[in-house]
Amino acid sequence: MRFIVWMGIVSLFADVTYEGARSIIGPFLENLGANATEVGVIAGFGEMVAAGLRFFSGKLVDRTRAYWAMAFLGYGLTFVAVPLLALAGNWPLAAVLIIAERTGKGLRAPATDVLLSGATGKVGHGWGFGLHTALDQTGAVLGPLLVAAIVARSHKFGPAFLPLAIPAVASLAALVAARTVRLDPAPSPRHPTQPAKFPRVFWLYVTAAGLLACGFFDFALLAFHFEKTGLARPAVIPLVYAGAMAVNGATAPAFGRLFDRFSLPVLALGIAISTIALPLGFLGGFGAAVAGAGCWAAGLGLQDSTLRAGIAQVVSMEKRGTAFGVFNGVFGVSWFIGSAVMGLLYDRSVIALVVFGMVLQVAAAIMFFGLRRPLKQAAGAV
Repeated sequence: MRFIVWMGIVSLFADVTYEGARSIIGPFLENLGANATEVGVIAGFGEMVAAGLRFFSGKLVDRTRAYWAMAFLGYGLTFVAVPLLALAGNWPLAAVLIIAERTGKGLRAPATDVLLSGATGKVGHGWGFGLHTALDQTGAVLGPLLVAAIVARSHKFGPAFLPLAIPAVASLAALVAARTVRLDPAPSPRHPTQPAKFPRVFWLYVTAAGLLACGFFDFALLAFHFEKTGLARPAVIPLVYAGAMAVNGATAPAFGRLFDRFSLPVLALGIAISTIALPLGFLGGFGAAVAGAGCWAAGLGLQDSTLRAGIAQVVSMEKRGTAFGVFNGVFGVSWFIGSAVMGLLYDRSVIALVVFGMVLQVAAAIMFFGLRRPLKQAAGAV
């Protein structure tokens, strides 16, 4: 628990930086001249880079066990890129910095996931990842609130990025403190050089997660929608995001606890909530859009606390870095495809965007529900 809390503090400060920036990326790009398609492509491509890199960084940490070096490298790159957005004078340059920030995420995520999975195995994977997410999302609430205050005062989005360097430094300091706890994952009794052969349920699970990612919109597109339609003033947009992150932080531990007890039916049920976010967010007025942001955040909390927990249940420790890398690679490519398609559809038909996302999420929920028995059998074999 001590290690989980320290890593949660690292993520708390990290999310003040990253989520503070993410809360205004959509309208910031819109002000720099980007359209909805370009916003969707940038946001989706950033997530694809972050997730695709995890495949290679996951294999690397399994082979070298350099968990801490990769974590420091990833956090360092991320926190150089975000403050520099304040200096971006056009949307292509801003896009490069956004993707650089996501590159840092891709480098560090498998290492931190493996480190956390070693600790969550002692307290319950769903509960441990859920607790970490709750601390993580505390920062995700504070960051947008900080950005909202700056935007309200300056009436510009650009200047809000520079002060985010302060929590970035605090996150690196917290990572040093977490390192002193030295909870390195123990190797599995199996030979660590054996090829990473995963059970069939792992691949079905990853496929279902890919469908979910493809149908799950990025907040940047919803924030773009707020700015484009005039549903909210610029300073209100990060406040909506802060509220969404509060919902995320509150729901993640609850979903994690329920997942430990009931497994995949909880995941299928939670997806139904995130599906409602699409019509509420894009087809209603301001009140409906805020409710949609809340449903979107609940769905994100579900993903944060349960998807990784499912992987940890069916894959042994010495292959977990690779497993998280494969899972996140598929998830990120699917997110990119979905974000790009949704951005393209937004410029042509918002109703088509809503239908596209809802169909894919429902398909994912059905598939997850069907995997409940195979996942239980596979978990017993690890």
